[in-house]
Formats: sequence, C-alpha cells, structure tokens
Amino acid sequence: MSKKIYVGNLPFSATDDEVRDLFAQYGTVESVNLITDRETGRPRGFGFVEMAEGADEAIQALHQTDMGGRSLNVNEARPRTDRGPRPQRHGW
Repeated sequence: MSKKIYVGNLPFSATDDEVRDLFAQYGTVESVNLITDRETGRPRGFGFVEMAEGADEAIQALHQTDMGGRSLNVNEARPRTDRGPRPQRHGW
C-alpha cells in the first residue's frame, strides 16, 4: 500500500523531477504533486510525494535536510479534511 508524504519548505525553484529523484533514493515514487497558487500559478513551497515503498525511510532521512538552501519539513501527510465552502473572492 502506498503512503502519501507531505514535503514543506521546498525552494520555489524545485521541480517535480528534482523532488522525485530525491525521494527515489529510498524507494519507488508513484507520484509527485507540487502545489501552485491558483491565481498566479507560482509555486507555494510545498507538495506531496506518494511512495509504494520506502516512505518511512525517506521521511526519516530527508526531514530537516537541505534543499536549495532551505531545510525541508518531511512527514506523513494527514488525511484531507473537508473545510467547507470557500469564500468568494471579488476583485471589485
């Protein structure tokens, strides 16, 4: 069974391939999803990695390691909770 990992404090220049290569050292990476701002398309500095195996080893090894001058925050992702409807934003 695969495990989803939260990766925070990523450098804004990080790419899917760089993150995939970093985690692939510890096991099979199924997917990488770096989060971007909906309105600007700019990276938000965090993302998720899904691993088939090696997730626990990757979390232990990569938490607080340096990537692009930033100390990564790596832990098991919490299940997404329903936050209810989002307020409308109007650019009036």
